[in-house]
Amino acid sequence: MNLVSLRVITDDVARLVAFYEDVTGVPAAWATPEFAELVTPMGTLAIAGSRTVALFGEGTARAAANHSVITEFRVADVDAEHRRLASLGRAFVQEPTTMPWGNRSLLLRDPDGNLVNLFTPVTEDAVRRQERPVRHAGSV
Repeated sequence: MNLVSLRVITDDVARLVAFYEDVTGVPAAWATPEFAELVTPMGTLAIAGSRTVALFGEGTARAAANHSVITEFRVADVDAEHRRLASLGRAFVQEPTTMPWGNRSLLLRDPDGNLVNLFTPVTEDAVRRQERPVRHAGSV
């Protein structure tokens, strides 16, 4: 089994997509005005409008209500990303900080209040933990 994507529900798809395009540098692929995806080499961040929730069952998800998940992106140089995002006027929850587990992390919130972590592994152990085996078709 492979994790393919994470989906964020929002009341303002265009605003959230614009934020994540700025943060990641990845252009969104729009399927409909209520659904877009930012595809990265390791996975996809899907952004869907609140109106799509009814397709899964009314009340199954609620926009801007996340208080437990942090969306994380590995970047080549978190300090350079900090400078780039600061120049775009982004506010930060936490400036670049080297964490006890060996990642240098930068924490900010998207327009709906969801936490976003950009990080760069800076110790040998952290780099090793981030290595991902290539999965072949049919493997679990």
